Amino acid sequence: MAKNGPQQQQQKKTDNGAVAQAAPESIDQVRDLLFGGQMRMVEARIQNLDERLSHETNAMRAEFERQVTELDNGIKKELARQTERLVAERTKRVEDMKALNAELKDSLKSLEKRHTNLEEAAGLADAELRDHLMRQSAALTSDINRTSERITSELSRITNQLQSDKLDASLISQGLTELAAKLVPSQAGKKQARA
Repeated sequence: MAKNGPQQQQQKKTDNGAVAQAAPESIDQVRDLLFGGQMRMVEARIQNLDERLSHETNAMRAEFERQVTELDNGIKKELARQTERLVAERTKRVEDMKALNAELKDSLKSLEKRHTNLEEAAGLADAELRDHLMRQSAALTSDINRTSERITSELSRITNQLQSDKLDASLISQGLTELAAKLVPSQAGKKQARA
């Protein structure tokens, strides 16, 4: 197809000799003839690029959403695990505290029981000691009374004898020696009774 000059393409002579503008349709046709194949190829490539870009964007969006979902699920699982671990630890601590509280109560009861037993034992020991001291006191009082009665009777006898013997010095010394001899075995008997 021969190329017409620019003036020939754009201008045509009409019957009356006036120059008329070429119709826009004819320009589009010429343009389509000249650049139509290239434009369709460019448009097809642009459309392919748009489709690829849209496909890649959708794929990236899907991958991003998948990764966000996995991350969210992983965080939720980890939070659930940590929550379960904390609950288990809290439960264990509560049980340990209850066990410790029960042990402390048992220990306190045991100590109270031992304290009561010790008080009872101390009371019994005090009562036994008082009874023993009372018996010892009664025995000593009885021994003292008997010894006093013997001494009194011996002194009365010696006094009577001295009065009857008219105060003989040798008799007085003999009587006092006898009295001392009687007192010495009496003292030894008391020591044996006390032991």
